[in-house]
Order: sequence, then C-alpha cells, then structure tokens
Amino acid sequence: VWVVRFLAEGKFYSLFSFLFGLGFALQMARATEKGIRFIPLYLRRLLVLLGIGLLHAYLIWVGDILTLYALLGFVLILFRKTSPHALVRWVIVLLLIPVLFYAFAVGMIALGSAQPGIAEQIWRDFEAQRQAYLADIQRAYAVYANGGFVEITVQRVYDLNSMAFTSFFLAPSVFAMFLVGLWFARKKVFEDLEGNQPFFHRLLVWGLIIGVTGNIAFASLIGPDSPRYIPSLKVLVATLGQSFGAPSLSLCYVAALVLLSCRPAWQQRLAPLAQVGRMALTNYLGQSVICTLIFYGYGLGLFGQVGKAAGLMLAVAIYAAQVWFSNWWLKRFQYGPMEWLWRSLTYLQWQPMRKSVVSPMIGRK
Repeated sequence: VWVVRFLAEGKFYSLFSFLFGLGFALQMARATEKGIRFIPLYLRRLLVLLGIGLLHAYLIWVGDILTLYALLGFVLILFRKTSPHALVRWVIVLLLIPVLFYAFAVGMIALGSAQPGIAEQIWRDFEAQRQAYLADIQRAYAVYANGGFVEITVQRVYDLNSMAFTSFFLAPSVFAMFLVGLWFARKKVFEDLEGNQPFFHRLLVWGLIIGVTGNIAFASLIGPDSPRYIPSLKVLVATLGQSFGAPSLSLCYVAALVLLSCRPAWQQRLAPLAQVGRMALTNYLGQSVICTLIFYGYGLGLFGQVGKAAGLMLAVAIYAAQVWFSNWWLKRFQYGPMEWLWRSLTYLQWQPMRKSVVSPMIGRK
C-alpha cells in the first residue's frame, strides 16, 4: 500500500490532467491554423466528454474522472489567453487550496478543543463520522461483490452523491495540471526535444527532489490512525506533501520519458506505448469494463478477494493486453473506437474509420 501511494496515487490523474491542458492548447493552435472557430468546436467536444463521463460514472465505475475533466474544461477556456507567468501563479494558488483548507480546519479544531467540554464533543462527532464511513464501506463491499447490475447501479448513485464533496479537494490539483500543460504548450517545450534537454534534466532532478520528499510524507502519514476525513496535523502535512509531491513526481515521469525518447535505442522500445496514448479514452473506459466484469457481482464477483500482489499482476496483465490491442487496432483504423465516436459527435458527422489501403500497383509504370 505504501509503495502504491508513493509511486502511483495522485500521479497518473495529474499526468493525464497535464496532457489534457497540453491537448487543449494544441487543438486551439490547429483550429487557428485551419481558420476554424475554436470555442464552438471545443464546447461540443466538452459536452460529448461530459456525456461519456456521466454514463461511465453511473453505469460502469464510480471513480470516473472524465466528468470532472469536462466540467473543468469549460473553465479552462477562460485561461486560453493567460500569460505563462500568470499561469505559474495560478498553479501555485490552486495547489495551495487543499492545504489552506486543512490548515483552517486544524486551527478551528484546536481552537474549539481549548474550550471546556468542546473537545469531547468534537471527538464524539468524529467517531460517529468514522462509524458511518465504515458502515458505508461495508455495505458497498457487500453490494459490489454480490449484487446484480441494478443493485450495483443504485449503490453507485449513492456513492457518487457521497463522494461529491471529494471533488472540492481534487478539482484544484486537476485544474492546476491543466494549466501546467497549457504552460508547456505556450513555452513550446515539446517542439524541440533535443534543444530542450537541459530543461528536462532540471525538471527530472527537481521533480524527483520535491516528488520524493512530498510523497514520503504523504505515504507515511496517511493511514488507519490518521484518515483524511478527520483534520489533524498529520493529515495537514500529508496533504501538503501530496499537493506538491504528486504533480512534481508526475512531471518527473514526463521528463524521464522525454529524455529516454531522445535516445535512438529507446525510441523503438517506447514506440508501442504511443499507440496506447492515441487510444487513451478507449483504454480508460476499457479498463473500467474489464475490471468491473472481474470484480463486480454481475461478473466474476471477486471484489475484495484479490490480494495486493495478485492485483498488481492483474493490472500489469491488463495494461500489456491493452498495449497489444492498441497497436493491433491502429494498424487497421485511424482512431480508437471511443476516440472515433468522440470525434464524430464533436464534428457532427461520421468520421472515416478504416485506414485507406494503397494498392502496390499504384506508381508502377
């Protein structure tokens, strides 16, 4: 659990948020080059993503991130002309929001606990909250493991309503990484990878220093004795560590991959992963479908029965299968299935799917 928190938790949605912001800037630039009105096109794109996200959240998996991405995408439009310096300031402010919230909560609890008789009431309330939380978890475990599709869908709706407040903490860090991706695009960092290698070396080093420090604090301080829903000094330090450590480590991953891709020997090794990225939406939704069919009651019903080591092996196997499938599919088609649907609905016309096959006789005399 510690290793997963240190290396993975919060890093990959940060990475995808970064790519979302970068993609926003690239789409805006392409629309300008082609003389296309960007805002109406992007609004349709976000509305389609919102629809896909809501269907995913309510019918497949409660942990959907697409809905939040789509909603924050509407806000991102307001930042399309923001200068790089202003973007950096916004990123810092956004990353500080959860930290300041927890600091305020810890301060208020400390202030209240200093009053006679108040401390006991505060901790009785926290204990009642903890018991309600544990009861919710036990009920959810039972339904997801044994329920049919209708029962599980009802549970998903309940869980989504319960988790709505969680978005308050997640949204600032997601939007901050949107702006980091936009900053990278504004600075044209990816347009000259060879020339920008010194920048990526610095990003690797500082991302590693801040990321390792922050995530050691986060992974070590969050646990059963210090749950996140009860404000405490431990949780405050852990939140500070994750707020800056998770984005830093995700950017360290970006820098490492870029520097490896600049080496000819690694270009061929990393090439298959590029196709997975081209089908990111299909693979994201595919993982949800595969895993719910493995774990939920209307599938194999293995919810809560797979150990940590087996779970890790299963994750690696699913990803390896998706690498193979993405490469197989994109040899034959221009887009992944969901990317094709998303693009078609955005442009309000069916897009060509199959790759055109050029006859070997063409060009011969």
